[in-house]
Amino acid sequence: MQKFIVEGGSRLRGELPLQGSKNSALPIMAATLLCHGECVLENCPRLTDIYSASRILNCLGCRCTFSDNTAAVDSLSVDRTAVPEELMREMRSSIIFMGAILGRAGECTVSVPGGCELGPRPIDMHIAALRKMGIEIHETCGGILCRASSGRARGAKLSLAFPSVGATENIILCAVTADGETVINNAAREPEICDLCSFLRACGAEISGDGESRIIINGKEKLHGCRYRIMSDRIVGATYLAMTAATRGEIILTNACVPEMEPFLSVFEQTGCSIYTGENKIYMRCGTRLKAIPDRIRTMPHPGFPTDAQAVLMAALITAEGTSVFEENIFDCRYRHTDALVKMGADIQVLGKVAIIRGVPKLHGANVEATDLRGGAAMVSAALAAEGASEIRQICHIDRGYEKMEEAVSRLGGKMLRIG
Repeated sequence: MQKFIVEGGSRLRGELPLQGSKNSALPIMAATLLCHGECVLENCPRLTDIYSASRILNCLGCRCTFSDNTAAVDSLSVDRTAVPEELMREMRSSIIFMGAILGRAGECTVSVPGGCELGPRPIDMHIAALRKMGIEIHETCGGILCRASSGRARGAKLSLAFPSVGATENIILCAVTADGETVINNAAREPEICDLCSFLRACGAEISGDGESRIIINGKEKLHGCRYRIMSDRIVGATYLAMTAATRGEIILTNACVPEMEPFLSVFEQTGCSIYTGENKIYMRCGTRLKAIPDRIRTMPHPGFPTDAQAVLMAALITAEGTSVFEENIFDCRYRHTDALVKMGADIQVLGKVAIIRGVPKLHGANVEATDLRGGAAMVSAALAAEGASEIRQICHIDRGYEKMEEAVSRLGGKMLRIG
């Protein structure tokens, strides 16, 4: 079992290119199922979740290869519509293959997905929306059997009770080849939704309104392949900014998606960090102890503060001067990392969906275990700022979203090794 050994006390300094976005790449890889021909995806991150998606595509009859951050998917010969349970359980976002397979074949068999344990992630909205699009769905013993009653999904007017990213993606993937027009009201507005829609338009889909709360899709009978560059990962960018802030360092992020990262940049500026941006570049310097954030940090759907950045920001603020307050409004179990931070010396009190962080002057190393993807990244950030060495186990969670984090940290002057 691999683990990270982190020796704290070094200020991170240097230049780091930002990897491609996991949360864009996964739905786009699923979307290649809809294309009759080859799709070439550039800037695709090298992650265990990406490899899981590749295995699902190959299982369905695609020819999927990966080299030098480029995935090539030929979906001309798709001949299966069922995803084995063991593949579905490898990653939390595997449910997006439901909409894509339905859009390609009009039927599919999937199961409840796995991945990080962040509390329940109901797929009720996915199923309710697909049923309105003419999909017959039967759930038996964890399996989900879906079939378009007329052989092809039909367009529908849909209103989501919550702007769910996963439900919005599944509806889009099913609707781009459906019969007629689909309208999604209260759609998710995340940049990764826009990236998915941009890819699908490059393949011949007719979509408008992405980035807003109302998306309109006119179904096409068939899509073609294309070459497409995945957007950069704004959450990974926020993570390395947080690590730099926690160690009072200095960083230049290149290949950065600057407009999409504005919510993080404004928060770090409030802590006293100096930030300058240019075309695809972010410079940040944190020479003194951080200040606590005066306003409550509430995680919300985009354009609010993203839940995926909550843990890494918290790790930077545990040594800030003053008290910061977080309110988690997306997931029920997204404070599981706080026990590890407290073990390192943090002063954190969790009261339901609220976490109160009283800044401490210093942290100490500890042996901890990653609980989930972003929680694990937060533990690394705290370990880099701590005195002494830390051991972080269960790093398989971290590998799901970060390309060789130990190499990135070492490039910035941090002391971090992968053992095992």
